[in-house]
Amino acid sequence: MAASKATEAMIGTLIEKVFSALLTQAQYALDFKDQLEAMKTKLELMTAFISCTDKQKTRGEFMQKILPNLRKIIYEADDIMTDCQIRDEYRKDGFCHRFSLRDLFFIYQTGKDLKHINSRIEKMESSLGVYGRAEQPIIQQGPNNSSYQIFKYSPEDQEPSEIIGLEKDLEKIKGWILSSNEKLQQIGIVGMGGLGKTTIAQKIFNDREMVAYLEKRIWVPVSQNFSEERVMRAMLKQLGEDESGIEESHLLHKIQQRLSDKTCLIVMDDVWRMNLDWWKNLYPTEKRCFVIITSRNETVVNSMGVDESRIHRPKILNEEESWSLLCKHAFLTGKGKCPNKEFEKKGREILKKCGGLPLAIKTIGGLLAPKVHSLSEWNKINDDFHVYLTTERENNSVVASLRLSYDELPTHLKQCLLCFSVYPDDFEISGEQMVHWWVGEGLIRGRDNRTATELGFDYLSELVSRCLVEVVHRRGYDGRVYSCKMHDLVRDMTIQIAKDEAFCSFDEEGRQKLTQDSRWFGFNSDMDPKSLKKSSRLRALILQSSTPVSLWNVKSLMSLRVLDFSYCKLDQINVEDLLDKISSLKRLACLNLSGVAGNIELPSSIQKLRNLQILVLRRCTKLHPSITSLKKLIILDLGSCPLQYLPRGLEKLIYLQELSGFRVASQSNTQGCRLNALLGLKQLRVLRMSINNESEISEDEWNVLSQLEKLKILAIDAEDCKEKHVSQMLDRLLPPPSLQELYLRRYRHEILPKWINLKHLSSLQYLCLEDGDISNFESSSESDQDSNGTTWVLEGLCLKFMPNLILDWNVLLKDMPILRYAEVSRCFNLKNFPYPSDKPAVWKKNQD
Repeated sequence: MAASKATEAMIGTLIEKVFSALLTQAQYALDFKDQLEAMKTKLELMTAFISCTDKQKTRGEFMQKILPNLRKIIYEADDIMTDCQIRDEYRKDGFCHRFSLRDLFFIYQTGKDLKHINSRIEKMESSLGVYGRAEQPIIQQGPNNSSYQIFKYSPEDQEPSEIIGLEKDLEKIKGWILSSNEKLQQIGIVGMGGLGKTTIAQKIFNDREMVAYLEKRIWVPVSQNFSEERVMRAMLKQLGEDESGIEESHLLHKIQQRLSDKTCLIVMDDVWRMNLDWWKNLYPTEKRCFVIITSRNETVVNSMGVDESRIHRPKILNEEESWSLLCKHAFLTGKGKCPNKEFEKKGREILKKCGGLPLAIKTIGGLLAPKVHSLSEWNKINDDFHVYLTTERENNSVVASLRLSYDELPTHLKQCLLCFSVYPDDFEISGEQMVHWWVGEGLIRGRDNRTATELGFDYLSELVSRCLVEVVHRRGYDGRVYSCKMHDLVRDMTIQIAKDEAFCSFDEEGRQKLTQDSRWFGFNSDMDPKSLKKSSRLRALILQSSTPVSLWNVKSLMSLRVLDFSYCKLDQINVEDLLDKISSLKRLACLNLSGVAGNIELPSSIQKLRNLQILVLRRCTKLHPSITSLKKLIILDLGSCPLQYLPRGLEKLIYLQELSGFRVASQSNTQGCRLNALLGLKQLRVLRMSINNESEISEDEWNVLSQLEKLKILAIDAEDCKEKHVSQMLDRLLPPPSLQELYLRRYRHEILPKWINLKHLSSLQYLCLEDGDISNFESSSESDQDSNGTTWVLEGLCLKFMPNLILDWNVLLKDMPILRYAEVSRCFNLKNFPYPSDKPAVWKKNQD
């Protein structure tokens, strides 16, 4: 039951928050210790019950009645926890004195609210307990108490003539197999549910040339109920072996015996996970063995040993291929031929909603087939397309296939995926904005040495690898997702689940509508801003149009955690009035004002946002010093702001992990922030800074960066300054010891800063030099007396708009032996580079 899993994730997040407060003995945790400990215990029991109930499908109807109330309780508890944290921040700053009338009233009211919440959870537990005793789980077992099932599927079930639009896919994979000299050749076919992975594998399996070439063929439908014993028994059965009397410990040896002298093809279809130790020992290598693995998860295929160059990713069908496939299924009596142009016109209109997904086209073709004599029935199916393909109708293979991918997601990824439901069809979504949402709403929390933001990008990549999210733009070096989108049918699935979970509401055509209980909302130009007044429970508001918002009663959105203006351009708005209203949203955790046109002067009232963790600005001309009161900030992005300086007191932001737009001020600037303010930012991982003619770095600040032990990414913009003292300042800096990525832009001097060498950057993995006058780059360790003959560990390199740089590519590769990726553009003096130097080019190791 998908809904209970997402609720389970919400409970887990709240438990973690309560546990953290109790563990660190936060003041509010001491004030309400008994109530918080009781809440934690009750929620843990509730989680255990939901997890158990999830396996009993007959309980779904009962849980559907319970879960909405439970989710409301979780949201209320989270609001209380947030308010307690805010009060503690005010206490620390001396604005809220202990035992004052206001404080005593807060303690009284909060204690009362917590008791009420625990009482409601207790009543819910009683109901669950009665139900649990009334309905015991039914356990079914197979022969010998085993859980493996008989396979009902055979690759021969697929009619080869149904292969449409996949001819090139088949030839490509056959070419890999027939041209290979390796004893073990593993091939992966990866893609979203319904894309045709199994169909391609079936065609290879039954291909006449392949059948003649191979001595043995084995087809294993692995699926989600994977077990080594079940797979091995299925393999032995296809090898003609009676496996019923063989003990489990002898199965692997028996398979190896039967295959040891045979050239074989083994298809592992629909793999979701794999025991890697067992997998590595499965196949004999005495004769040639070919293995095809189909999966929705690229990570699984990689972990099983498939080389990146042998992973095939099927594409969606184009318009004509889609039409041919639809005709094959819709016009069975007419042997796949459309009777007239009116049916073709309507059929092509329907196809646009299938998005080129073969499974969706086959399913809709099956629905249309009995109605080939009624154009009005086709019109009805076109009008009700979302109902036919995205609701839980009998035999709906599309929704069943996509739902499998969702059900298989780890609990922590379910809510993250559902966030995509608020964006329109084919909407290009910023990866960074999405991660900021997840972090701001508390769907992700940092753990160990990983920040919440770093984990967020990992989560996004995992959703991509599971073929639930499509990449639009990504960074070539490490694959970080810059922007993405979602296939229409996957979005339809997330809409249905988000609706069931009461995160959002939608009409029958998948358009979002605002209700009193809505938690997330994507606002566009078709909506009335005044409707927001009725949505006090809203937690995330993503603006997707440039509709004037001056009438918004933003102050009513008291539960709001995320407010994002990045997807719009608001130029008809009173910025001062908007900021004043925003400052009243005390629970706000993520504020992105990058879409607000015109100059912004951040007012002193910003200090009211004590829960703010992420702040992104683009056209801010002045920051009020009170910004340093926002002590929970972890991300401060001022990278595109025309600021002359940042206000002093930045060292108070002790939790800051990312700082963009830091400008080094002069000593004479009594209001500007100096470089030594960074010494207080011990959690800083990312620093993007600018140095110009006005900047000054004193001697006692030379080693500031070297003391930022957690700093991984450093970007320096020299702003085209040609004065000698700028290069001298940069020469004297010492880099942080753990630096992994370095960016130097607009540096107008011939020689690089002295510390950009192997001695000081021994851990550097990525280097970007862009738009500069550098003529020499010492890549060799021989010039470094203290390098002890070590070499660079650079894996990625970017050289752009460096016309004066004199460098030999072959020498550079020798000095950087593990370099695997490089971007080069307009480096006219780069010798022996395999691509033209006057155009942007990408080099990848073993692909040049």
